[in-house]
Amino acid sequence: MYCKNFSIRLLIISILFFSLKISAQNSYINQHKQLATELSKEFGIPSAIILSIAYVETGGGNSKHAQTLNNHFGMVGKNTVNSSKFKSFESSKESFRAFCEMISRKKYYQKMKGNLDYSEWLNAIASAGYAGKPTEWKQKINTVIKKFGL
Repeated sequence: MYCKNFSIRLLIISILFFSLKISAQNSYINQHKQLATELSKEFGIPSAIILSIAYVETGGGNSKHAQTLNNHFGMVGKNTVNSSKFKSFESSKESFRAFCEMISRKKYYQKMKGNLDYSEWLNAIASAGYAGKPTEWKQKINTVIKKFGL
């Protein structure tokens, strides 16, 4: 009897933990979705691209850089918080905007602007050298887009 009750309790705890984890992941998406939508309209970059890249780069908002530097894209630059090579931002909004501005300066941007096909954007961004391991990176981005219905 003890073993059965223990197994049931363990199952319940596991379900609760998984539910909390999913909730935290959705929280990051929900917290930044409106911002990504606004920037998408302004820059012509699909919000799914903006939001999924931020999610992957920050581990769903859990990275040290996102939490201490408001850096959601692993951007390198001036840092006023600590001695890290990663740029610090006053706000998440500033970080998201800096990412879109960086993308808007790339050669592929004028051709891609306004294109809503996130697969084409992923290929363009990866081909331009954004990720060290482009195939793995694109898989992670695609997983986030599908998981959260972006």
